[in-house]
Amino acid sequence: MCLENGIENRIIIVRGGGDLATGVVQKFHRAGFNVLILEAQAPTAIRRSVSLCEAIYEGHAYVEDIVCRSVRGMGELEACWASGAVPLLIDAEGVSIGKIKPSAVIDAIVAKRNMGTTRDMADVTIALGPGFEAGKDVNAVIETMRGHDLGRLILSGHAKPNTGIPGVIADESIRRVLYSPTSGFIAHCKEIGSVVECGDVLCSISCDNNLRTRTKTIEVKAPISGLLRGLIREGIVVQRGMKIADIDPRLDVSWRTISDKARCIGGAALEAYFYLIKKL
Repeated sequence: MCLENGIENRIIIVRGGGDLATGVVQKFHRAGFNVLILEAQAPTAIRRSVSLCEAIYEGHAYVEDIVCRSVRGMGELEACWASGAVPLLIDAEGVSIGKIKPSAVIDAIVAKRNMGTTRDMADVTIALGPGFEAGKDVNAVIETMRGHDLGRLILSGHAKPNTGIPGVIADESIRRVLYSPTSGFIAHCKEIGSVVECGDVLCSISCDNNLRTRTKTIEVKAPISGLLRGLIREGIVVQRGMKIADIDPRLDVSWRTISDKARCIGGAALEAYFYLIKKL
């Protein structure tokens, strides 16, 4: 249960580096584990200011007290951990998991379906949200739906099914999350952290028409007023129906710090690990 070079196995692999995954990473990092993030080649996080996957684009990312660095291979892991940083490796398929043999694998991709995580990947396997069956696909599933059960450990069965309807915040639900009306390249008109009014143009999407003789641009406007807490990276090619922005109707929240939901889920993941590891 260790790397070939003999490093002590306090390794936790987190699949995904979005905002909820970052809440998980912080809890394990603070608890003294060596955390490794595995990500896709071009992640599309919305709440980029609190998503460690941004290290893929910038080389590094900073969220609260966490420094995350993009690494090119397993040979760079020890030096990164020794520096106090969290390494991020591009490995969407999880090929490196079998070589590293971590103490736990946590699927925090939040794709609402299983992207390939199995119980035999580690002694402890945990997944966030719907798409997994606890006791079959993984050892434990963590409820991610807002409400009384948020953060509950599920040791047998499934999390609540995905409704496709965002949780209610300050009486707003569907209108606070924006989806792309078309496919194309996205350009920003506002930045994360901006206070926006209903009707403000947040971004534009450029796409070729069928004859490919000229470019059509569609503006995406704010359906409510509030704090622009999330906006997909500029220049990304988005698909119709893809989540691209998030407005928080509350103005007294920070877009620079990990959310209450992510902290709750992160704490639940840490609880699940210690609960399961003592049973081995």
